[in-house]
Formats: sequence, C-alpha cells, structure tokens
Amino acid sequence: MSRAEVEQLDDRGMAAWDQHDTAAFADLLADDFTFTDVMAPEPFRTREQVRAYMDTWFMAFPDMRVRTTRRVVSDDEVAAEVEFTGTNTGPMRMGDQEIPATGKSVVGTGTYFASVADGKIASFRAHPDVAALMGQLGLMPGM
Repeated sequence: MSRAEVEQLDDRGMAAWDQHDTAAFADLLADDFTFTDVMAPEPFRTREQVRAYMDTWFMAFPDMRVRTTRRVVSDDEVAAEVEFTGTNTGPMRMGDQEIPATGKSVVGTGTYFASVADGKIASFRAHPDVAALMGQLGLMPGM
C-alpha cells in the first residue's frame, strides 16, 4: 500500500472510534489479525472480541470523542498519539472487575501501533494511559 492509502485506512479507523461504530472498525481488520491492549490479559483474535472491547469504552464514556494528535505513517505501519474526551457516566470494565461510574469528565491519552497488509489492519496494539485516566476519575490515590 502507499503511505496515502495507509493514512486513509487509519482515518477510517479513527472515524469509526469517534462515531462509536464498532462494526466499521471491525471491518477494517484482516482475517487473521491480532489486537492487543496493555490492560487486556490476552490478545483479541475475533471481530466480536474487538467490538466488545470497544463497547466497554463506549459504555463507560457514552459521549466519548476521539482525535489523533500526532501520527507517523509508512507504507505498511502507522503509529499515533490520540486524545479522547468523555464523561464517565457508565460502568467501566477493567479486566474482570467492574468499576461504577464516577460522573467525572476526562481528557485521556494513549498511543497505538498498527501494521497493515493487503489493505487491512493485520495487528493493532493499543496503549491507553490508564494511570492518568484513573487519576482523573479519582480512582488512584495521590493523583
């Protein structure tokens, strides 16, 4: 793929997140993809797992908005810093625990790295700044 095509694929992925469109994001994944998040104990390997992961974010932050703040693109990879805003009005799932809504608004950040093959996302590695997020929600002492 060209760099411009990788950028367009990434733009479609970010738009799907911003619009809470789990099906649109899942459609961007290759047949044999791997999706990891630093907080998840195991990689996700099915589209259903990825949609469920996204839904947990949207349940916790129903008004979530997402935007790219910095991005580096090659012919087969993209790395980006993202920022999201939202109000925690729904429960949050962290592993096997459910944390009740705090009602607090946050400005969260994170990074991701994606590899692209044949026009699809072959691997996606998410690194949300969970410590800063927990601090803003009042769930970590001393923050």
